[in-house]
Amino acid sequence: MRLLVLGGTGFLSGAIATHALRDGDDVTCLARGTTGVPPAGATFVRAGRDDPAAYDDVANTDWDAVVEISSDPQRVRAAAAALAPRTQHFAYISSASVYVEDATPNQDESAAFHEPTEDGAASDPELYGAHKVACEHIARAEFGDDKTTIVRAGLIGGPGDRSDRTGYWPLRFARPADERGRVLIPDAPDLATQVIDVRDLATFVLHCARAGIAATFNALGDSIALAKHFATAQRVAGFRGTTVAADPAWLTAHDVAPWMGPRSLPLWLPLPEYAGFGTRNGSAARRAGLQIRGLEETLADVLVWERTRDIAARRAGLTDDDERQLLQQLEG
Repeated sequence: MRLLVLGGTGFLSGAIATHALRDGDDVTCLARGTTGVPPAGATFVRAGRDDPAAYDDVANTDWDAVVEISSDPQRVRAAAAALAPRTQHFAYISSASVYVEDATPNQDESAAFHEPTEDGAASDPELYGAHKVACEHIARAEFGDDKTTIVRAGLIGGPGDRSDRTGYWPLRFARPADERGRVLIPDAPDLATQVIDVRDLATFVLHCARAGIAATFNALGDSIALAKHFATAQRVAGFRGTTVAADPAWLTAHDVAPWMGPRSLPLWLPLPEYAGFGTRNGSAARRAGLQIRGLEETLADVLVWERTRDIAARRAGLTDDDERQLLQQLEG
C-alpha cells in the first residue's frame, strides 16, 4: 500500500507510520519535522501545513490511503483540496471529544455531537470537539462517504505517551514520592477508564485503509474501573506501599486538577457529569477488526518507556514535592 501520513513525527501518526513500514507499505510522511523525525524507512517531505505550497511534492502521486490527524479545519480542507482527486482511501483520526454529553453510559456513534465550527484558533481546547466535528464533515464532503473512515479515538496510551496520562500511575507506584511509600489517589473507585493502546489504534487504522472500510467508529479500549486500573498499575510496578484516597472535593479545594495538566491526578474525572466518559460503546470497531491488548501489557510497556525518560517537568500529575505536601495536609 502506498500510504501518505500527514504527520508521522508525533505519538499516533508516528505509530501509524511505523506499523505500516513493518507491514511492508511504501510510507511517506509530510511534516515540519520540528518535533521529531519520521521512522526510518519512510520518505520524508518537509513542509509546513499552512504553506500554500505544502502539498506540491505529494499532490501528483496516486495514494492508496492518506491518514490525517489534524484538528485544524483549514488544514484538513487544504489537504483535501490537494489530495482527494488521487486518493483511494482517507482515514481521519477524530476524537471522542466530538460528543456533547459525557454523563450517560454506553453511548455509541449515534450520540449527539458538537455543532461544527471552523472559527477560532485551532489551539483553543474549548473548541477542540467542535473543530474535530468540522474536520469530519470536510473529510466526508471532499473524499466521499464511500472512501472515508472516521476513527473517533478515546484516551490513547502506551509507550511514547508524552501527555503523561497513562505513564504517570505506573511510574508513581514504582517510585513513590513519600518516604513511607504512600501514594495519593482520588477516591473514585467506580469511575470508568477506557485506554486504547496506540499500537492497537494504529493497527486498526491501517486495517481499515487496506480493507477499504468506510464508516465511523469509536476506537476505544476496554472500560475498566479506576480501582482496577490502579491495581493493574501497582502490579506492573511491583508496588509494596499503601494508597491514600482523597475525596474529590478535598482535591479540588487544594487545587488538584482532574484528568491532565500540571498539578493533576491523571484519569480522575468529576462525577456524575463524566460517568459515561469511560464507558462509550466501541463494539462497531471490534466487529470491524479492532483488537485490544490487555491493560496490563500497555501499562507494563509504558513503564519500561517511562524509566528511559529524563525530564525536568511532566505535563500531567503531581511533582514529588506537591505529593508529599498534600499527603501531609491530608494526614493533618
